[in-house]
Amino acid sequence: MDAQGLKTLINYYCQERFFHHVVNVASEGLKRYVGDPVFRFYHAYGSLMEGRDQDAVRELEAIKNKQDVSLCSLIALIYAHKMSSNPDREAILELDAKMKEHRKTAGPKALYYAGLFLWHIGRHDKAREYIDRMIKISNGSKEGLVLRAWLDVTSGKEAYAKKALRYFDEGIQEGNDIFAMLGKAQYLEIRQNYSGALETVNQITINFPSFIPAFVKKMKLQLALQDWYQTVETARRLIQQDNQNVESLRMLALYYLCREGNIQEATNKLGDLISTLDAVEPRNAQLFYNMALAFSRICGRNQLILQKTQMLVERAFGLTPQDAEFATELGYQMILQGKVKEALRWYKTAMTLDETSVSSLIGIIRCQLIEGHLQDADHQLEFLNEIQQSIGKSAELTYLHAVLAMKKHKRQEEVINLLNDVLDTHFANLQTLPLGVQYFEKLNPDFLLEIITEYLNFCPAQPASPGQPSPLLRHCASVLETIVRTVPGLLQAFFLIAKVKYLSGDIEASHNNLKHCLKQNPSYADAHLLMAQVYLSQDNFKLCSQSLELCLSYSFEVREYPLYHLIKAQLQKKMGQIAEAVKTLHMAMSLPGMRRIGVSKSKSQKSEIDASHRLSIFLELVDAHRLNGEQHEAAKVLQDAINEFSGTPEELRVTIANADLVLAQGEVERALSMLRNVTPEQPYFVETKEKMADIYLKHRKEKKLYVSCYRDLVEKLPNPHTFLLLGDAYMNIQEPEEAIEAYEQALKQNPKDVTVASKIGKALVKTHNYSKAITYYEAALKSGQQNFLCYDLAELLLKLKRYEKAEKVIQHALAHEPVSELSALIEDGRYQVLLAKIYSKMEKPAEAIIALQQARELQARVLKRVQMEQPDEVPTQKQLAAEICAEIAKHFAAQRDYEKSIKFYKEALVYCETDNKAMLELARLYLAQDDPDACQRHCTLLLKNDQDNEAATMMMADLMFRKQDYEQAVFHFQQLLERKPDNYTTLSRLIDLLRRAGKLEDVPRFLLMAEKHNARAKFEPGFQYCRGLYLWYTGEPNDALRHFNKARKDSDWGQNAIYNMIEICLNPDNETVGGEVFENLDGDLGNSTEKQESVQLAVRTAEKLLKELKPQTVQGHIQLRIMENYCLMATKQKANVERALNTFTEIATSEKDHIPALLGMATAFMILKQTPRARNQLKRISKMNWNPIDAEEFEKSWLLLADIYIQSAKYDMAGELLRRCLRHNRSCCKAYEYMGYIMEKEQAYKDASVNYEMAWKYGNQTNPTVGYKLAFNYLKGKRYVDAIDICHKVLEAHPTYPKIRKDILDKARAALRT
Repeated sequence: MDAQGLKTLINYYCQERFFHHVVNVASEGLKRYVGDPVFRFYHAYGSLMEGRDQDAVRELEAIKNKQDVSLCSLIALIYAHKMSSNPDREAILELDAKMKEHRKTAGPKALYYAGLFLWHIGRHDKAREYIDRMIKISNGSKEGLVLRAWLDVTSGKEAYAKKALRYFDEGIQEGNDIFAMLGKAQYLEIRQNYSGALETVNQITINFPSFIPAFVKKMKLQLALQDWYQTVETARRLIQQDNQNVESLRMLALYYLCREGNIQEATNKLGDLISTLDAVEPRNAQLFYNMALAFSRICGRNQLILQKTQMLVERAFGLTPQDAEFATELGYQMILQGKVKEALRWYKTAMTLDETSVSSLIGIIRCQLIEGHLQDADHQLEFLNEIQQSIGKSAELTYLHAVLAMKKHKRQEEVINLLNDVLDTHFANLQTLPLGVQYFEKLNPDFLLEIITEYLNFCPAQPASPGQPSPLLRHCASVLETIVRTVPGLLQAFFLIAKVKYLSGDIEASHNNLKHCLKQNPSYADAHLLMAQVYLSQDNFKLCSQSLELCLSYSFEVREYPLYHLIKAQLQKKMGQIAEAVKTLHMAMSLPGMRRIGVSKSKSQKSEIDASHRLSIFLELVDAHRLNGEQHEAAKVLQDAINEFSGTPEELRVTIANADLVLAQGEVERALSMLRNVTPEQPYFVETKEKMADIYLKHRKEKKLYVSCYRDLVEKLPNPHTFLLLGDAYMNIQEPEEAIEAYEQALKQNPKDVTVASKIGKALVKTHNYSKAITYYEAALKSGQQNFLCYDLAELLLKLKRYEKAEKVIQHALAHEPVSELSALIEDGRYQVLLAKIYSKMEKPAEAIIALQQARELQARVLKRVQMEQPDEVPTQKQLAAEICAEIAKHFAAQRDYEKSIKFYKEALVYCETDNKAMLELARLYLAQDDPDACQRHCTLLLKNDQDNEAATMMMADLMFRKQDYEQAVFHFQQLLERKPDNYTTLSRLIDLLRRAGKLEDVPRFLLMAEKHNARAKFEPGFQYCRGLYLWYTGEPNDALRHFNKARKDSDWGQNAIYNMIEICLNPDNETVGGEVFENLDGDLGNSTEKQESVQLAVRTAEKLLKELKPQTVQGHIQLRIMENYCLMATKQKANVERALNTFTEIATSEKDHIPALLGMATAFMILKQTPRARNQLKRISKMNWNPIDAEEFEKSWLLLADIYIQSAKYDMAGELLRRCLRHNRSCCKAYEYMGYIMEKEQAYKDASVNYEMAWKYGNQTNPTVGYKLAFNYLKGKRYVDAIDICHKVLEAHPTYPKIRKDILDKARAALRT
């Protein structure tokens, strides 16, 4: 590094006050540039600041006549003399006169170094005088301008800072000036443009890789950008470059402590830091002191860390024992360790060192309050109050006032106002600070946790109903969320946030926070205890009991906590073990400190029992005695409670409990009269009024009196919370207009309350006053106060189908600079998801996918950070990430891009392994992609998570069906029906499946099961539909029609019933429409006038039924058109058939591979005797993959093509198609009939009869034609008895059936005789 680089390094260390580093770099400069007066000057300055005054003065004397450094040396000598404990006045006057003499003739260099030195010792105005003069006489020296800019930036005066950037940029233009570049970074950092500052620092690290401070600056800026990952990476790189780098060691220790909560690693790193400080800055008291501050305030009073921080402050005090600030800090360190006596000793030491030290006086007051010396504390606080004007407002001082007020039992409102004031003052000091060491120090989480603990004394002891937490709890939650976001390693904050969430009624969030606490520290007894309460409120008795046992195993002391016994008793009570609960509570009652009478004051703070817990034990015991039927005992304990707590803040809870006891005995009026006497000054006044209101509503059913309680509350205590309660009460009794008025009052008093503003909007929506709701939202947004309402407004506009406006609102909400705040990232993610919904409704799928992709990216960032900053939000955010991915997948599936759709559903399952919806959709996609194994895998997983999942069971059945494993398919449906026999959707699918499995004989059993399960089954449309289906499949078309007709008017079953009725009308005997094989055989039958008339009648009926169909979907409309044209074909009139053919062709052109349309075309061609054309369409269908939706059409087209092949004597090809039919439907009569026909043609009568037997069986032995053929083949196969038997059955049903008697019966009888 050249001389200029070394000087920049020295300037950096001077500003950071690393004086031993200054000495070392100056020594290095002197080695390289022997005798250089500038380096000698800095060596002297470093020595002076390290406390080696004589060496420094000697060096300065030696160079005070060197031209460039003469002026700065004289100023430094004056400074050195003034720093001495016994300054030499004469020497100072002499030096001062010399300095003034020199100043008159000083050149630019001398002025520059004098200005530089004055800047380093903090005399900015004087430094500016020198530099301005230097710039003037040197005609705008670049060096001077850069230093002037530094002065402007560090002066703390806004007016100066604005001009600085121009000077820095000018300095940078003339070459790579590190000093100017560092200045520019500093300027941008002060302007809070951390990314811009980081870019500038990166330029330094690239151009000057050995300039260590640039990497330190980079590390700090990465932290300011809240990027811990990069911060730690840079810190580790720094350690590799310089293993004694103090800043990187501090940063790593901070990381382990505040991010990871890894105490052991943080302690080790702090140990390394102390050793390093001893080596590199052994005499730097201020540095030792500074290093301790942040750690002691974020460690959650961990003794290991506090030992190290105490050691650091002791080193500082050892180096400068006259410094009151260090003594005060040692006092605070003792307070943190619970050593009050020692703390007081240190604070008094500080007072003797500096009588005007306010902080040490505050420390003394703190000790007095802890030790209960309230009067002394009060006097001191009065004194401080009087001088507060001069010392400015202090959060800590206000906090001590609050503690004193509480200890003196002042009114709750007064204490809370003081605590609110503490927080306002405390957070005001943090506003402009970036995330960094100083921020942690000023945030002082330890102090904030103390404040929260005080707040919690005023919060209800029992959980609130969800959505109505007290304002105090909301306040506590927002403070704790700030701590947890910044210091996620601080477990006490997580524990308190869990407690606050529990008391707010948000049990799930409480549970998640506690899980995080116990994962980090399994022996956290208090967390186990609260976890037991959480499980108890969820009625999870087993886990509650486990938590209590764990708590006890980690800390035997909990047996001294009334809370432990209270939870145990509540658990026993809920489990019905009342006697045990009474026993447990009596044990709690005998604990020391449970009664006020005779309590010794010498108890440690820990065993001082919380009044609300004490009272809860009494009240729980009252309730346990009552449940045990011991009313007298209950009354006795209640009387004890009244005596014990009269005159205390808890008195009202006793009154409320007394009212409950009286209420349980049915004495409503007495209960109310007890509660009426409560006055607003008493704590629990709000709870009492709520109790009264509850009695009026639930026991007396009087809505007016219910609301009057809340109105009274508002009159007596008009504050935002009571107005909010009044509004909620009006909403409970469905009076949104009045609710709005109350909410508006609440909002007027607290304009920043997010929930109230949102409730007003929702109440307006509830009154269906949409235009007013929109106006309200827009006005709130214009005021700039309520930006979060954008979401509610856009949601309302979406509901009202005003999509363009909704889109504009969201786009406006998203139009802002990139954000890094976690809450802002979550908010933006929600906006993007809503935007995608809007685009979907606008039918802009491409834009919807873009919005969802952006939401997905935001959600990935949120998930990275939420685990550290808000662990209770992790499940919710993971669920949201899964929903976003599933939504993207849905869009791709709609575009038939199944690959991408599968990818995103898989990603959804990474976020939420048990997302049944995503798993089901994934399984469906695999099925559509013809990947049955993957589909089966997901269905099995799904059924493992949720064995009653109907859709998955159905899909499993479908899969088995595709694999032709009909047994398994039927098994899955049976499982569903055994659980719910009247699940007609499943039953209808099962009937179809049993038909395909060739087991229609099993259907009646399930129909009977449904009838037994539900006495009204016979009147249910679903049941009628299922019965109709069974009858149709078993060759009873007329009975089937009758049952379908009963389901025809139903909204769920009607459409399908009508379609089936139309099919029966058009083809009652299930013929192969367009087929010619059997038509030629039955020619004389088919042309009878009677037959033609019946066909015409059937077509007219079908046409009437068609008019009843009202399809809702695009596919439904296509299906309707196809049916209309089948009706046209059924007339067999050429013009109608041609019309139908045109429609079918049109559909087949617009809808790719539409099986019903292609079959329609083929059938029309057959009727028009254009067999080759028909064959082409049917061949096309035969090459397609079978699917369950078009199963019927596939079967009909294979049968028709087989018919054509048989006509052309291509029996092998026909046989292959018929076997395919039977593979997919083992009950297909027609396929067996055709097979029989082929065998008969080949004179294999035995085989023919086997196939006809099957056709006869599955046609329910009702089709005379099949009977005739079976009997004929029996005759040919010499099975005369069987032939006669079949003939009798046919003639019994159809006595006039032609030929059968003469051709078969008589011949068979004759054959038997011979």
